[in-house]
Amino acid sequence: MAGRTHLQHALPCTFGYKCAVYLSSILRHRDRLRQIERRCLLVQFGGAAGTLASLGSDRTGILVRAQLAKELELEDPMITWHVARDNIAEVLNFLALIGGTLGKIALDIIVMSSNELDEVAEPFVPHRGASSTMPQKRNPISSEIILATSKLLRANASLGLDAMVVDFERASGPWHLEWVAIPESFTYAVGALYQTTFALSGLCVKEESMEKNLHSTRGLIVGEAVMMGLAPFVGRQRAHDVVYEACKSAIEHDRVLLDVLKENTEVSEHFNEAKLTQLCDPLSYLGSGQLMVDDVLKRVAEGKAGLKAM
Repeated sequence: MAGRTHLQHALPCTFGYKCAVYLSSILRHRDRLRQIERRCLLVQFGGAAGTLASLGSDRTGILVRAQLAKELELEDPMITWHVARDNIAEVLNFLALIGGTLGKIALDIIVMSSNELDEVAEPFVPHRGASSTMPQKRNPISSEIILATSKLLRANASLGLDAMVVDFERASGPWHLEWVAIPESFTYAVGALYQTTFALSGLCVKEESMEKNLHSTRGLIVGEAVMMGLAPFVGRQRAHDVVYEACKSAIEHDRVLLDVLKENTEVSEHFNEAKLTQLCDPLSYLGSGQLMVDDVLKRVAEGKAGLKAM
């Protein structure tokens, strides 16, 4: 399929590569979750102003706090954290990171499911995503919900950061922002994860449309491939100039890039027709994409094996 930058055709890639990029983010979120459990889930037991003064001046209060943490299966902090609320802010920002990843997936689905691209579609359910006035509509409503919750999660993350700025040993009000941000964020995150699971588990992937779109620019997508092939003979900058002019001519005269290149003597003196045709084949310029996909899938398999061992 066409890889796109700035919404323009850039280089060929595969849909599997695109999905593996999504998956790599999820794997990092899984690692973050394990770290957060230890760093952020702290027991709160500090007395009126954090010093545990009501339990004496020895280690009695500290021992009580440790035992409470054990019984609640929380971490025992070194010191009262009531006005050091970085742990809460980190949790909210972690949820926002998840939302960011899911939002990126949703935005890709929304754009790829447009009629003009028609590369993917959300699972079809009768009347789901339909319009009350336009019977033909199949709107990507799961992705729209995901995109909205992604924005709300980022907004709540900023509330968590704001709630860190508190006065003295017990805040006069700023941390109460968390009363809204925390429950909302978990609700949004669960909703986004649910909708993403639904959308991806039955996603309709339209390979023919992807191939059609890949070739829709008449070979322009392999411009870099030709440039890199020509560079050893004429230099990198000269190769860029030659291919740039060829692409410009192909666009202006609505021609296939390969045909324009064949007529360029600076190109044909270094490549026969078979070699030039190979350079202009998008499937010959996928780089290390498949190897990267394999690496991601290997990491997933290792993670599953680790879970079974536990």
